[in-house]
Amino acid sequence: MRFKSAHLLRAAAYAGLAFLHLPLLFIVVYAFNSDDGGYSFPLRGLTLRWFARAWEREDILQAISLSMGVAAMATLVAMVLGTMTAAALNRDRFFGKDGFTTLLILPIALPGIVTGLALLAAFKLMDVNPGFWTIAVGHATFCVVVVHNNVVARLRRLPARLVEASMDLGADTLTTLRYIILPQLGTALLAGGILAFALSVDELIVTTFTSGSEKTLPLWLLNQLSRPREVAVTNVVAMAVMLLTMPLILLAWRLTRDTDTSPGAQ
Repeated sequence: MRFKSAHLLRAAAYAGLAFLHLPLLFIVVYAFNSDDGGYSFPLRGLTLRWFARAWEREDILQAISLSMGVAAMATLVAMVLGTMTAAALNRDRFFGKDGFTTLLILPIALPGIVTGLALLAAFKLMDVNPGFWTIAVGHATFCVVVVHNNVVARLRRLPARLVEASMDLGADTLTTLRYIILPQLGTALLAGGILAFALSVDELIVTTFTSGSEKTLPLWLLNQLSRPREVAVTNVVAMAVMLLTMPLILLAWRLTRDTDTSPGAQ
C-alpha cells in the first residue's frame, strides 16, 4: 500500500512539473518550425532561418540592449539600497521597525499595475519624461526587496561570534565590515543581484507605465502578438529571453542553497 502511494505521489509530482513547463517546450519547438504560420502542428520541418531573421532585426537588438541596460542599472541600485536597509534593520531596534519592514517589502507585494500607476503619477508630478531612467527606477522599486530579503536572511544566520571575535582582536567597524561581514554576504548579494537582474529583464506591467515610447524586450514581445506574420520570430525572441533568465535563476538558487546550509562556514 505504501509502495502504491509513493508511485501516485511521484506521478502527481511529474504531472505538476509538466503543467508548469510544457508551455515552455512549445515555444522552443515552434522557434524551429519551418512553417510561416508559426503554430502549425505537427511540424512540417525544422529550420534555423527565424534565428537569422531575428538577428537582422534592428528593433529586436535595440529592445535587447535597452532591457540589458535597464536591468543592470536597476540591479546596481537594488544592491546598494537593499544591502543598506538590510544592515540597518538587522542590528538596530527602533520604534516602528516592523512597519518600516512592511513598507519596504510592499512594492513586490502590490499588484504591478498599482505600482506602475503610482510611479507614473509621481513622474508626471515631477515633470520627468518617461525613458531609460524612469524604467530603471520603476524596476529598482521591487528589485530592492529581492536583494534586501537575501541579505537580511544571511545576516540573521551570521554567527555573532565572528563579529565579536573581530572586535576583540582590535578591528574597527570598517575593518570588520570589509574582512568579516562582506565576505559572508558575498553569495547572498550575488544571488540577490542575479534574481533582481532576471526579474528586471522579464518585467512587463510596471514597464508599460514608465517606458513612454521606449520598448524593452517584454514590451516588444507584447506588441508582436498583433502581427501574426511575425509569430516564428517572436518565438525565437521568447526562447532567447527564457535561455537568458532561467540559468540566472538556477545559479541564484544554487548560490543560496549551498551557503545557507552552512552559515558562517566561509
